[in-house]
Amino acid sequence: MPGNLLPIVQSVLRLRAQVSAWRERGASVALVPTMGALHDGHISLIRLAKIQADRVVASVFVNPRQFGVGEDFEAYPRTELADAQRLTEAGCDLMYAPPAAEMYPDGFSTTVSVRGVSEGLCGAARPGHFDGVATVVSKLLIQVAPDVAIFGEKDYQQLAVIRRLTRDLDLTPKIIGAPIARASDGLALSSRNAYLDDAQRARAPRMYRVLTEAALALSAGDPVERVQAAARAALDACGFDQVDYLEVRNADTLQPPPDGPITRTVRVLAAVRLGRTRLIDNVAAEPPR
Repeated sequence: MPGNLLPIVQSVLRLRAQVSAWRERGASVALVPTMGALHDGHISLIRLAKIQADRVVASVFVNPRQFGVGEDFEAYPRTELADAQRLTEAGCDLMYAPPAAEMYPDGFSTTVSVRGVSEGLCGAARPGHFDGVATVVSKLLIQVAPDVAIFGEKDYQQLAVIRRLTRDLDLTPKIIGAPIARASDGLALSSRNAYLDDAQRARAPRMYRVLTEAALALSAGDPVERVQAAARAALDACGFDQVDYLEVRNADTLQPPPDGPITRTVRVLAAVRLGRTRLIDNVAAEPPR
């Protein structure tokens, strides 16, 4: 690889040696897990991590265990050199890019499964997905042993799963959810946005507009069921190829709130499909004052 890039390690042994060296000098450590194909949203996580800790590790690993049958594992963009350049420019200290055999060696037979928050929403559309997420994140948290780990709020159900597993397994890192990074038209940044053709890209921001309008209605005191039904109808009319879901859920538990005006913070969450691309997004709504 070209010079002037941040260090890149591929083994747990070398990863732990570097983290131990930092620890011996009294440095705190943050972890930013990614699947690569880095964009400005990922870089915003690195910037937040640099505020939270002295040293930052970014993992780049396309995790086969969170892709279902017929999903885009083989086609998922892999841009390790460009990722390393972006991480270097952002001031990241180490890139951990293990091969699949390092993460899942011969005979690997353990799966971490988190019930409750993993069910419904994306969990219904992607069976087994959150088992794969929980397993790889558990391994990364154990391998790096960071003080803090940063995850984007765009994958809000994933963030809830990770918070639950760290509590249940008594893992020590503080889990921080980072605000969603968006394009100027509101579309949540995602590596999968690269799959969109021009017409699909022009249509994609309609999801964010529907979610924003629903959140404003909830904060104005409109009842949950009416807002949810109206938002689903609006999303259905946006011209997406498929609407997987549009749901209002309590922000902390991901359980449906009772009908009527909201009395606690909720998230309006949605997933749609445009061609071969599945897009997810969510917007927070606060109770009426």
